[in-house]
Amino acid sequence: MSDNDFDPRQIAETPLFSARLTPHRSLSRSGFIALMVFVTIVSFAAGLAFLLMGAWPVFGFFGLDVLLIYWAFKLNFRRAAATEDVLVTPYEIRVRRVSHRGHAMEWTLNPMWVRLVREEHEEFGIEKLYLVSRGRHVSVGGFLGPDEKASFASALQAALTAAKRGPTYNPVT
Repeated sequence: MSDNDFDPRQIAETPLFSARLTPHRSLSRSGFIALMVFVTIVSFAAGLAFLLMGAWPVFGFFGLDVLLIYWAFKLNFRRAAATEDVLVTPYEIRVRRVSHRGHAMEWTLNPMWVRLVREEHEEFGIEKLYLVSRGRHVSVGGFLGPDEKASFASALQAALTAAKRGPTYNPVT
């Protein structure tokens, strides 16, 4: 039967592990709007109080504060567009990092020569993760928290172990 034919290309392209990592942002768009409305009202009220006391230049500085807070949050939201993709197949590991500006960098590594290195702090947990191959260090998951890095590292290590075992062919599944 053709369903049980062995196709090595299909096995080579089957991912053992695939992850898309994105920076975490705790403030949603609606939360941002609510925060900006609150900051604007408070700044306007405080600026108005100073204006009524005769310190009219202070009113302008309160407006400047609102603009600076708005700019900082917009910059923060733009930085959230960065992504990092990690793909492990039986024959290669691909790491693709796209910055918030759209600049992409990609590394392709052989899983037989790669090891996962963790830099850990006894109080804070995992601080950095690297894929090391023949002297090259590729940092992965740089914007994850320590607990997320630990979970990601265990899943990635399991995929690396499976890749080092080699492809398996099971015609039943």
